[in-house]
Amino acid sequence: MNKPLRRIAIFCGLLVLALMIRDNWLQYVRADELNANKKNKRVEIERYAHERGNIIVDGKAITGSVETDDEYYKYKRTYTDGPMWAPVTGYASQVFGANQIEKLQDGILSGNSDQLFFDRTMAMFTGDKKKGGNVVTTLNGKAQKAAFEGLGDKKGAVAAIDPKTGKILALASTPSYDPSSFAGRLKKDGEAWTSLTKDSDKPMLNRALRETYPPGSTFKVLTAAAALEYGAVQNINAPTVTPEPYILPGTRTPMVNHAGGCENATLNRAMEVSCNSVFAKLGDDVTRDKMVEMAEKFGFNDPEIDTPVRAAASIYDKTMSRDGNAQSSIGQFNTAATPLQMAMVTAAIANDGRLMKPYMVDKLVSPDLDVIQQNDPEEMSRPISAENAQLLQQMMENVVETGTGTNAAIDGVKVGGKTGTAQHGENNSKNPYAWFISYAKDDNGSPVAVAVVVEDSNARRDDISGGGLAAPIAKAVMQAVLGENQ
Repeated sequence: MNKPLRRIAIFCGLLVLALMIRDNWLQYVRADELNANKKNKRVEIERYAHERGNIIVDGKAITGSVETDDEYYKYKRTYTDGPMWAPVTGYASQVFGANQIEKLQDGILSGNSDQLFFDRTMAMFTGDKKKGGNVVTTLNGKAQKAAFEGLGDKKGAVAAIDPKTGKILALASTPSYDPSSFAGRLKKDGEAWTSLTKDSDKPMLNRALRETYPPGSTFKVLTAAAALEYGAVQNINAPTVTPEPYILPGTRTPMVNHAGGCENATLNRAMEVSCNSVFAKLGDDVTRDKMVEMAEKFGFNDPEIDTPVRAAASIYDKTMSRDGNAQSSIGQFNTAATPLQMAMVTAAIANDGRLMKPYMVDKLVSPDLDVIQQNDPEEMSRPISAENAQLLQQMMENVVETGTGTNAAIDGVKVGGKTGTAQHGENNSKNPYAWFISYAKDDNGSPVAVAVVVEDSNARRDDISGGGLAAPIAKAVMQAVLGENQ
């Protein structure tokens, strides 16, 4: 070969080598970056080119796919009872993306996950259409329906957990929205999205996981747990040293009670009628740092509680003054909790002091229904001893039998609970939040723990109470779960 031809051959070889290096760089090194690029429409088009896998509750799909007239986006997402299940599923929209389970498990649902590589490879040889896998949840359909219908036109949320496993059984939030309303690319889909995002009632906010509220008197069960664990109380039926009025430490401000007979009341009696003074003083006796320690054992101040949807961190202030700690010990001041967090507190008490990590996805399955990932119960912490948990159970059951929580009583079933009416707004001017936390026990232990918060309702201010508004909702959820277990 003469010299000019040899140079041309070498040059062409270098061009081919450069092309191969560039092609491999794009396909392997930069593949994830390019796939995630917002300007890459091929990924979105491919995602909706076939039917999406489904989210499953009680063995039935609560999602679906329907064929459209769009040239590129062949299928769009549909939802069964969309508003009821929106806090669980989230949404998958051809225009506005996805959130919650729809986003977190998109790889499985779209069929693009590496875990489904074998299924995609086999489909190439068999000629089968590409399919997404399914996400099987831990949810209980009857409990979810009871929670959603119980909230009705009230603004609020419900979280229910199986104390023994941490499985989330219900997760309701109202007002809600229908994810189907903006799943496509038509003008009406855009109008629905705009209307929802501008709604001052925030129907797209998952109040069960992403909103924090002052927990009010429901927090007193945690203060009681701290008092027992750290020795501030030795006997729940012995009088406490609580003056009436009790003056907040370092101030001249008396702690107001809304019940009688709180002076030197026993812990059991104070829980029954919800004495603010007793629990405020106990919080001060325990000290702020020990209260923080106990709260964190139950999950407070943890920004990484995933279900797999990330929950907002519930807060117990680490830097407040003594009087702030006393007020926080009755669930006011800077204390803030999600409904999920208060369900976790209740579940740990019902489970004899063992707090199980909450989770909502039971397993992931392939299009052929082969299990590709199974999630199992996992212990998160042991905030209190079994003995002290059982003392708390006694007190909470007394609340339902003879105290402020009688509206949650279920014939033939042991129910423990705690009411809460949380003040908020400047000078406590806004309607209070109504709370109720509870658990039910059958012959096999406790299958359900519930937290309910009613943020707003049509009731007059004087008629708003945890026992009046929230307890009946909790009762309906517990009955739904107990009915499934019988």
